[in-house]
This record gives sequence, C-alpha cells and structure tokens, in this order.
Amino acid sequence: MALSGFATTDGTGRIRARAQSSGGVAEDHFRECDGLWLSSIGIGTYLGEGTDAADRAYREAIEAFVERGGNVIDTAINYRFQRSERQVGEAIAELVRTGRASRDEIVVATKGGFVPYDGAAPARPSDWFAKVYLDTGIVDPDELAAGCHCMSPRYLSDQIERSRQNLGLETIDVYYVHNPEMQLEEVGRSRFRGRLHDAFCELERAVSAGKIRAYGTATWEGYRCVEGATSHLDLEEVVAIAREAGGPNHHFRFVQLPVSLAFPEAFLVETQATSGGATTFVDVAARLGVTVMASAPMLQGRLAGRLSPRVAEVLPGFDTNAQRAIQFTRSVPGLAVALVGMGHLSHVVENLVVARTARAPEASLRKLYAG
Repeated sequence: MALSGFATTDGTGRIRARAQSSGGVAEDHFRECDGLWLSSIGIGTYLGEGTDAADRAYREAIEAFVERGGNVIDTAINYRFQRSERQVGEAIAELVRTGRASRDEIVVATKGGFVPYDGAAPARPSDWFAKVYLDTGIVDPDELAAGCHCMSPRYLSDQIERSRQNLGLETIDVYYVHNPEMQLEEVGRSRFRGRLHDAFCELERAVSAGKIRAYGTATWEGYRCVEGATSHLDLEEVVAIAREAGGPNHHFRFVQLPVSLAFPEAFLVETQATSGGATTFVDVAARLGVTVMASAPMLQGRLAGRLSPRVAEVLPGFDTNAQRAIQFTRSVPGLAVALVGMGHLSHVVENLVVARTARAPEASLRKLYAG
C-alpha cells in the first residue's frame, strides 16, 4: 500500500529541529526553499551495480542519511534499472514504520525521460523496448531522441505511474524532466519548445491529480553552456513555457544541474542571456523563484581523489577531499542542496561530517578561481 502524504513546511521543519537539537548539524545546514526546509546535502542514488547486495547497501545508506539529519533524496526511474527508486521506497517505508521519520519530513525527487530497463538489462533490448513501449503505444518513434529519450505527455504519464509504484508513494515531491537537452539537440529549438510545453502541461495535470507536488528540469549541460551552444537552455524561457502551460501559479519550482570544483559555471559564468542582460544561472534562478539543486559535486567520485593543496587552504577543517568537494558545492551562493551519491553507510558517515560545518563564504570559493 502506497504511503500517503508529501513533504510539508511543518514536517521538514520537524526534522530540521530534531537534527539541530542533537547537535549533529550546523545552523545553516537547512534552508527554507519553496516552503520546505531542505538539508544542504542530499543523497543521490545514481551509481552502483544492479545487484541485491547494492540494493541492501543503498537501503542502509538512505536510512542512515535520514537519521543523521538529511531529508532530500534524489533518484530517477532509469537509475540502476529502476532498483534505486525501489530501494528509496523501501527505506522510507521502514523509516516510517519504525517511527524514525515521517513521510512529511522527507523530500523525494525523481526523474523521467530516459527509457528504463526493469531490474536488469534485457537479453534483447530492441525486442524488449518494442514490446513494452512501442507496441503498447506508450512511445511514438517520432518522439524518441537518441534511441533512448522521450518526454511526450503519454510517456511521462506512464513513467510517473511506474515511479509512484516503485517508490511506494502516493505523491512525489519533485518530478524532473530528465536531460531535456537531448531532445533539443535532435529536433531544433522550435519543435523542442513545443515538446517542452506539452511535457509541462502533462506535469501540471499530474500536480492537479495529486501525483506530484512540483516539477522542473534536471540537466547535464543545458544550463552550464553559453548561449549559442547546441544544447543551451535559457531558464527564463523555460519558466515562460511553464507559465504558458500552468498559468501564473504554475508548479515549475526546481532545477538540477552539475555544480562542483570542476563545474563552477552556475555562479561564475554568465550563461543566461535574460531580458535584463547576461547573468549567472544562480542569479536568474533566484530572481525567478526557482530552487537549485546541484548534482555531481564529486564528479562521480573523481574529485574525491587528488586535489590542489589550494583547496584545503581555502576550505579548511576537513579530513578528505570528498568532504572539501561537498563543502564547495553546498556553499555556492543561491544553491539549496548538494546531491551526493552515497551507496554505502561509510559514504554517509564520511560525507555528513560536512553538515556540522557552516557553509563557506562566497569570497572563499572565488579565491579558488582568482588569478
């Protein structure tokens, strides 16, 4: 039976108060965004094998993450063949069953766009895809990009239902269109705009039906590249499309993009050519009232290795480069949450040490790129 409810101001405020009273997190670890108190570190579920052992490790990590003062969980239907969503669901159900957390304390975000295998890669992928998605009419071949990506209304409706079932939740807090720039690169801007409008109309219907609470776009390079690049996304235009789809009270509230020591564009590069002039992504997001979550703060583990000694000088007080990389991302001005992949309990123990420290000042971050 699916868990009812969704993240609320009172619920997320409750987990914030509990974490702060335990002394386990800094005062600014939680920030209020769009009426929710969000932990500065969220748990991501992308990496890992599609095995039972990895499932168990993820479930343990997610439970520990929430118990240690984190309340943002990020996943996607295609992560680990839908297994990540299922482990998120099982972990939340266990936390609620044992009284260690309530549904309204936890913000659950997932994504749809990439065609997901189910449990494992099929022996004959093309036959499987035809049977599950083409023969059923869920996917029109003309709406498919790169042979693996779709964001048509019928497809998103199907994916939302699968995600709700995987997660065991009546309502998903945040639903992202996953890497929409893949469509842009294939169909051009005019057709892309129409497809994005249709996708947002479907997501507005899902909000009205109580299946999701809010939506947005989760991207890899769309918001990082400059105007003129093939995959460039203009947030002001994207929000305007949401306004066309949902009116002035539309539910486009969240965006996700990589922000890290290696990818600092969100606050250093003026990638957004707005009506008021070129500006950075975090600046335009703040002006538009859109909450920003950062993916890949450790660049899938690569930034946990060797870093310049300058990083330790500018971000002192940590034992590992993984912690320094997380501290950088969670401290970027205008950014709400750093989503860190944590597939094992040991990752949670190491990474949530960062939550005990105040976020670094912007001037410190900029020192890393000065001169």
